Amino acid sequence: MVFRPRDLASRMAARHKPDDGYLRETFSLPRDQARLRARAFLKRYPKAAYMSAVESWRELPGGEIEFTMRRLASAD
Repeated sequence: MVFRPRDLASRMAARHKPDDGYLRETFSLPRDQARLRARAFLKRYPKAAYMSAVESWRELPGGEIEFTMRRLASAD
């Protein structure tokens, strides 16, 4: 069985669920839509109240951006 790098990264990420009080959401979108989604996330969950941030991102083949946003769960 052959795995694509994306498949392997997804499997590895699913195994390790950090218990650090943050909620995470991962998106895969074209670059312009990814930028809009990240801005909307940060507007909805401001950094000052939720410690929100883009935790990680990478460019996928085909130009899509896969990124993970995080925020504190305690502010809900």
